[in-house]
Amino acid sequence: MNTEQVTHLRRLSQQYAYSALQMHETIGRKAGLSGTDHKYLGFLIQKGAMTAGELANLTGLTTGAVTGLIDRFEKKQLVKRQFAEGDRRKVIIVPDIDKIMALLAPLYADFRSASEQLLASFSAQEMQVIENYFVRAIELMNQETEKLNTQA
Repeated sequence: MNTEQVTHLRRLSQQYAYSALQMHETIGRKAGLSGTDHKYLGFLIQKGAMTAGELANLTGLTTGAVTGLIDRFEKKQLVKRQFAEGDRRKVIIVPDIDKIMALLAPLYADFRSASEQLLASFSAQEMQVIENYFVRAIELMNQETEKLNTQA
């Protein structure tokens, strides 16, 4: 692959990321959330119940910012705080997946359908290339995030 192709694909990747941010911000607003809060709900959907500290580590937010985030989610009845068994000092954040999905799924319905149709238009070989790119790109981003987090 030549430098021009790499540059073109990097620009497309950036444009994809920017478009995703805009779409998630819009969906978040429609759901009565910020785009960032909306994405953090995704962490809770994906990972399930966790402590506030675990959520802070996952998101990179300070514990104070996570407390505010949880307060906002709790106010909308999307999560509840629950004391850990055996250690009442530890608070577990429990997502209400049904309420979260009821809030967000209708806002994603058209996009989900269109993106599934788009993916279905690719051959099995093309799908393998797309999957390979995403898996490796995610790995690179995770490595870079880890590296930056460990730097002083």
